[in-house]
Amino acid sequence: MKKILILICLISALASAVFAFGDPLEIKYNNGIYHIVIDGKNTGKRIKFVSSEKLVTNKEAHLSSGSTLTLNAGYFDPNNKKTISYIVTDRNTAADPLFNENLLMNSILRQNIDKIVNRTEFRVVECSGKYHYEIVPHKTPVEFACSIETSAQGGPMLLPELKLEEEFFVVKDCDGKVIRESASVLQKTARTIIGLKGDEIHILIITNKNPKTICEARDLCKDLGLDRAMAFDGGSSTSLNYKKDIEVVSTNDEGGRMLKSFMMFK
Repeated sequence: MKKILILICLISALASAVFAFGDPLEIKYNNGIYHIVIDGKNTGKRIKFVSSEKLVTNKEAHLSSGSTLTLNAGYFDPNNKKTISYIVTDRNTAADPLFNENLLMNSILRQNIDKIVNRTEFRVVECSGKYHYEIVPHKTPVEFACSIETSAQGGPMLLPELKLEEEFFVVKDCDGKVIRESASVLQKTARTIIGLKGDEIHILIITNKNPKTICEARDLCKDLGLDRAMAFDGGSSTSLNYKKDIEVVSTNDEGGRMLKSFMMFK
């Protein structure tokens, strides 16, 4: 009987674990989902979004940068290895989708380019030496005397309102039937989600052990009480490295999928 109780305790610990590493973040794992909470106070300078000239795995980006936490960020075109998402690094545009000729050569994408380039992004904004965070459409202006320190575009926005059609992730016909879908938003798959709750930054790494549709991911964000939330690239791109302690890959490729952009926390 005693051995059975010990076994039950071990199974429970593996199913729902909390990792406390001494950083201003907490990592919880439960039922196939990593939930990372970062104390946003005084950590703005520690967050950086970067774009790689060539595609690399999340692990390669993590190790080469010396980052504490690294995860996948924006969308990209695997055919020409160019970005589909805006990335700002150190106040400079590091990746611009308007330089991706595949977006402009495709007639359907070209007709909807305004929706694509205005997809939701996560921003670290500096105002008079103080930092705050925003989840807004790309073309949203910043307040006077403020600057975007770093940002990454993804989409769709999940909270406060799901914007699938507005961001060209879903197209419906006149009868309301879905005739086009991007980023597998209606399918159950792994996902990378980032959200805000007060001064906290919440990151959800939804693994293949508990895949979700984008609507299910939105509902999870609601259950967590997030104020705003958005998706980054997901599916086989969903990746996470924390120090040398945690690694998540969502593909059978050794080391994970080759990616274009990353969120790093140092």
